[in-house]
Amino acid sequence: MSTSVFIFTPPFTQLNTPYPASAYLKGFLNTKNITSFQADLGIEVVLAIFCKEGLSAIFKRIEQSDLPLSDNADRMLHLQVQYIKTIDGVIGFLQGKNPTLADSICQEGFLPRASRFDALPDFQWAFGAMGIQDKAKQIATFYLEDISDLIQECVDPHFGFSRYAERMGRSANVFDELYDALQNEPTYIDTICLGILEEKLKKLQPTLVAISVPFPGNLYSALRCGLWIKKNMPHVKVALGGGFANTELRSVSDERVFECVDFILLDDGESPLECLLEYIEGKREWRQLKRTFCLVNKQVMYINNSGCNDYKQQELGTPDYRNLLLDKYISVIEIVNPMHRLWSDGRWNKLTMAHGCYWGKCTFCDISLDYIKTYEPLTASLLCDRIEELIAQTGQTGFHFVDEAAPPALMRALAIEILKRKLVITWWTNIRFEKSFTRDLCLLLRASGCIAVSGGLEVASDRLLLLIEKGVTVDQVAKVTSYFTQAGIMVHAYLMYGFPTQTAQETIDSLEMVRQMFETGILKSAFWHQFAMTAHSPIGLHPEKYQVEKEQNTLGSFANNDIVHIDKKGAKHDAFSFGLKKSLFNYMHHTCLDKPLQHWFDFKTPLTSIPKDYILKVLNNEVMPVIKPSSKIIFIGTMPTVSFSVQSKKGMQREMMSLLFFTAIENIKIQLPKENGEWLLTMLQNAHIDNANTMTMQDAMLSYASAGLEDFDLFWYNKPMNGLYKVGLLI
Repeated sequence: MSTSVFIFTPPFTQLNTPYPASAYLKGFLNTKNITSFQADLGIEVVLAIFCKEGLSAIFKRIEQSDLPLSDNADRMLHLQVQYIKTIDGVIGFLQGKNPTLADSICQEGFLPRASRFDALPDFQWAFGAMGIQDKAKQIATFYLEDISDLIQECVDPHFGFSRYAERMGRSANVFDELYDALQNEPTYIDTICLGILEEKLKKLQPTLVAISVPFPGNLYSALRCGLWIKKNMPHVKVALGGGFANTELRSVSDERVFECVDFILLDDGESPLECLLEYIEGKREWRQLKRTFCLVNKQVMYINNSGCNDYKQQELGTPDYRNLLLDKYISVIEIVNPMHRLWSDGRWNKLTMAHGCYWGKCTFCDISLDYIKTYEPLTASLLCDRIEELIAQTGQTGFHFVDEAAPPALMRALAIEILKRKLVITWWTNIRFEKSFTRDLCLLLRASGCIAVSGGLEVASDRLLLLIEKGVTVDQVAKVTSYFTQAGIMVHAYLMYGFPTQTAQETIDSLEMVRQMFETGILKSAFWHQFAMTAHSPIGLHPEKYQVEKEQNTLGSFANNDIVHIDKKGAKHDAFSFGLKKSLFNYMHHTCLDKPLQHWFDFKTPLTSIPKDYILKVLNNEVMPVIKPSSKIIFIGTMPTVSFSVQSKKGMQREMMSLLFFTAIENIKIQLPKENGEWLLTMLQNAHIDNANTMTMQDAMLSYASAGLEDFDLFWYNKPMNGLYKVGLLI
């Protein structure tokens, strides 16, 4: 078998779903009739270790070593028969192949338990009396993490389920440590990975191997694999790309890197990959490569043929997940966090609504780089075509749109198209909490299958949100998150502390805002991260504007993105880390919301200046939105049944119409004068989602007047009309 390109993701990323870069590239290569094969070496290595044969080899290796063992490792070694006996069943259960094992897993004594199970009592409450499957997943996850701890202690200190040797990849502005590690003999985990790689290469005989490195935790394995290929199959060319290269390796100058790879490609990989293949095939010279680092006369050179354009998003084809072991991925519950649950549980097809970010202003973000600054949306029709293709290809109806920030207008159009095609899918994405997300838009998104959104609240301080140029206020975020929550869409907030010039007072006030958002129920999930200055962000490019200093102004010869900075005006940000995260863990579980904020810190903090009912007042101070004449009216419900009656009042009789709406949850009845009811029925038919023509508010007003009816505003904004959003009449 011979193939042109072998694309793989090195260990490790996610256990539950493949990272999508290789599927995107394979989909593009299909449009060019270029043969390709893809693999996720991470899941293949995990499955080679976490099986009877793999665990038996691990325990044998530990027994033969003379390393001193901790009490925890010694306990596990004595229980090795139970681990080896149960491992295949547990993996099968987590792959969804053996759900009946859940009851056994939940029984004490079925699985051996080590130190990770010390945390189990803290999680028991989360599953209730009926959540057997989830409880079993949590217990099985602890079981796997115990084994991971054993491997880390006794076999390979760099091992981790979703990353490998990550510390060496992070902030590696010089290549020395990584280079020295690569000169050592391969680790036990390396040998498993390289064995799988060798088997695939012998079968495929590729012209080019393309390694996608999304995160620092993939870098060491990528270079180890590249080094093996160059030593053992020197006729095969090796290219490296992906998210890590795009952000970290834009100024790489250490020629030793090219002992492991031949080429490093930046940004969107399709056009550079096509140029590289043509170069390898002798169809173009090296000067015509695109966004590519390589060695020329033993010097690192960056070549960018500006005459070669990138492809438009609609030209890239549908991601192709073939070759990936889709039925072998395992769903785990690492921590009881609703959004992290989505990241680690279930198989998701990955798609992108729009390339880049439509906002592109946040000062902490790498907005100078192509993957952010070049904004190009797809059409809703094309997105739905790709959704249908992926459902047919994978058999999976779950979709994660991996946008930087999904555009609200496109989300609306996509939701309408999904409903028109009567597709039944489940999807989630990342957004900005902007005012375009009205109550009715959130209801429309939920009806189309949207179950969750994540977005950046960052520092819940209007002064700092202005510095960040986030384009939102705390009040606005509160209202938008409330609309999503009311619609039944889970909201996760990214939270930041340590932004330049952020004071202790602002940190505490931000925590109070977050506390109130959990207390009112408008947030269900969140995560604090400390501000990091990056080289390609406005702050990294112009730190003086934000009153911070770079600790070092010289570039390293390898990875250059994270910048150590000095914030003389801000608080001691590191001191807040533990307290912020501990309080958030409790808030997410709706506990300790009444504790004073000082409770979370072991040092004196200022009292919050935020009133205790601030967020509640924002939510209660709801102003009726002004509906523009151009606003679209969409009816996504079922047409009502109709009955008539006569109403008598003060000797006057009036014919009335009753409309009975059936929803999935309840029946809702409204009564109107007959002439108003007849107009409403016609309007619902014209505005129905299945209707090819769209109806605007202006159209409704004109048709109302044409029917001889008076005072449209009084009718539209009064009972019973103002409750019809519950039956699917959305503006």
